[in-house]
Amino acid sequence: MAKRRPNGGGTVTRRKDGRYQGAAYVTNTDGHRVRKFVYGSTYDEAAEKLGKLQEQERNGVPVPSRTWSLGEWLAYWLEHIVKPNREHNTYVKYESKVRLYLAPHLGKKPLVRLTPAQLRSFMAELKRTEVPPAARFEVLRVLRNALNRAVREELLTRNVAELVDMPKVTKKEAKPWNAREAITFLRSARAHRLYAACVLVLVLGLRRSEVLGLRWQDIDFDQRQFTPLKQVQRVKGVGLVLKDLKTESSHAVLPLPEFCARALEERRELQDLERRIVGEGWSQEPGQDLIFSSERGGLIDPVGFSRSFNALVKRAGVRRITVRLARHTCGTLLAFLKVHPKVAQAILRHSQISMTMDVYTHVVGDGEREAVTMLAELLEDPLIG
Repeated sequence: MAKRRPNGGGTVTRRKDGRYQGAAYVTNTDGHRVRKFVYGSTYDEAAEKLGKLQEQERNGVPVPSRTWSLGEWLAYWLEHIVKPNREHNTYVKYESKVRLYLAPHLGKKPLVRLTPAQLRSFMAELKRTEVPPAARFEVLRVLRNALNRAVREELLTRNVAELVDMPKVTKKEAKPWNAREAITFLRSARAHRLYAACVLVLVLGLRRSEVLGLRWQDIDFDQRQFTPLKQVQRVKGVGLVLKDLKTESSHAVLPLPEFCARALEERRELQDLERRIVGEGWSQEPGQDLIFSSERGGLIDPVGFSRSFNALVKRAGVRRITVRLARHTCGTLLAFLKVHPKVAQAILRHSQISMTMDVYTHVVGDGEREAVTMLAELLEDPLIG
């Protein structure tokens, strides 16, 4: 005989097969009141599961109105969770991994029945078909993120993807420029209209989207400091847009070394000249006031900036590196510019001055000392071109 439960506590009954069944009315994701069943091999097990179900109801968490397949959940997660809350580029990256790998192989699997063994078999299949390790790493990372959200939504009790080992990715050790290479590049780029942008990338370590999103109101020449607030991104179906930087830490006030300030002042003179030449055709929107605008005042595509950078690298005759890697020369150049270590610490975002001093005491080798003379000449060069 079943034990008597309090009013509103649901019911627990014994089935003909000897197992116990708990039942209670709860709200599903469609907003309807439905009777939900749980099962256990003993009365206490069924009662415990029923208690968890009712606790979920009291906390306002609805039960699924249907059984999700993994493909359905991934589609819902992308559209209603990732797309409205994450950067567009993040959504595009996640969507490609779902479309190319996860949905075709695992899309029909029931979400709640997904097992670590199935995922290991899936990852082995990707490896067998020669999907690169970096891509396999990203696929599993996307799946982990999606299932973590399913756990938060209480559709799952655990994330089985976290029980699967991540693929090992061997990163190639790319080497940034030394001081001599960086200064050779800057001397060669001196006449280019985006010379100041190259200076900010190399000396301050800014990302290309941050540099292209800088506005004149973000620069305080009197206090020799600046605050990056915006970035330029390309959004599919929209085009180039000016967006807020992702995190609060990105909005920190940063020092502006004299070398960078002088490059920006020259940039302002050049932009004024470009604006006068274009006249009424100047297309910059009110309030944008971009430092690095196109020749007609619009936004510059970050990909286009990379192409310009690559062309300047080729012309300078120095070792080819990407804009992203070029950022990592900033510590070396700050030391050569004799920027005070405390100022450099703020620019490099080092938590301890000892980290900055470690950079400062190791940047000057015998083969690079001539870079000091080259830099001095560059500082004295008048604006050309």
